[in-house]
Amino acid sequence: MKRTVNFLKYAVIGIASAVMLNVFTAQPAAARTYTSETLNYEIVYHWGLIWKHAANARLTIKRTNNGGYYSELVGRTRSWADKIYPVRDTLKCWMNSNFTPTKYMKLTHEKNYYAKDVVNFSYANNTTYGKCVRYRTNRTERVSLASRGVAYDMMSVFYMLRNLDFGALQKNKSYKTVVFSGKSKETLTIRYKGTQMVKLRNKSSHSAYHITFTFTQDGNKKSSDDIDAYLSTGPARIPLLLVGQLPVGEVKCYYGGSIDK
Repeated sequence: MKRTVNFLKYAVIGIASAVMLNVFTAQPAAARTYTSETLNYEIVYHWGLIWKHAANARLTIKRTNNGGYYSELVGRTRSWADKIYPVRDTLKCWMNSNFTPTKYMKLTHEKNYYAKDVVNFSYANNTTYGKCVRYRTNRTERVSLASRGVAYDMMSVFYMLRNLDFGALQKNKSYKTVVFSGKSKETLTIRYKGTQMVKLRNKSSHSAYHITFTFTQDGNKKSSDDIDAYLSTGPARIPLLLVGQLPVGEVKCYYGGSIDK
């Protein structure tokens, strides 16, 4: 069950799930902006012939008074899953108008485990700096991170992905960027696989951009299993489906709202 919860962090609470190819080579001429948006998701576990709706997640974004953005992702297990391993996780992110992060916060409540991670971002000399504080029950840890160029968190990188010009990306080519987690730098490798039709839980089918992504640390050591993501080809670039493998079966994160054609 713990391995299942780990994927919940990356796919359910990480719908944001970090992804951004190379912003400098693939951004559209006019980046998407938001006044407000709410996206709802259903997390389904699949074992053989068994499909079980185990958790829900809600992703929101709104403008801040300084012209930037605030985004929040809240995930929680459903009542039947609460009896096995209850999860109440929240990600929060504050971003500039160009979606570069200024602050990131992760609040974790998984059964009897509680944690809070905070990353404050700053920029100088083409370098991104992260001051990380990790609050645990019996201790507090502080970590300083730095990366050349622009680095992101598990939320802001998601919005950069939705602003990419997929028509300018080469099919099957890999792209990389850096994500600051609560204590370390992770390299995010993304591969664009082209377009295909995906079916949602309501049986509707939609054209989607197919992307696979992998997180690694310390060179090439994987920090999570590979994840497949599907974004709508419409102007909203809505994440329609995320799929991750488990030791037994797989987990799927389905978009549960309406989609403009």
